[in-house]
Amino acid sequence: MDEPFSALDYQSRLAISDDIYNILKKEKKTMIMITHDIAEAISVCSKVIVLSSRPAVIKSIYDIELENRSTPINNRKDNKFSYYYDKIWKDIDFHV
Repeated sequence: MDEPFSALDYQSRLAISDDIYNILKKEKKTMIMITHDIAEAISVCSKVIVLSSRPAVIKSIYDIELENRSTPINNRKDNKFSYYYDKIWKDIDFHV
């Protein structure tokens, strides 16, 4: 999925991410998602891969290990969420 929630308002984005997350768990399927939203990646995915600038190569791989993975909304409340967010933010090292 390439930026699957990018055109949605914030509340719809969270609700749909919960729906997709639950469908994937129920169907025991794997999804590859491309996103620029760090919080979205951490809350939905079990693994986050950070790419370098062009030409893109894998810069880092993070296994996201949250305490109680239930839904993306609840995953954002996990104690480790901000830890992963800060690490990935520093790894991106992008300045506007």
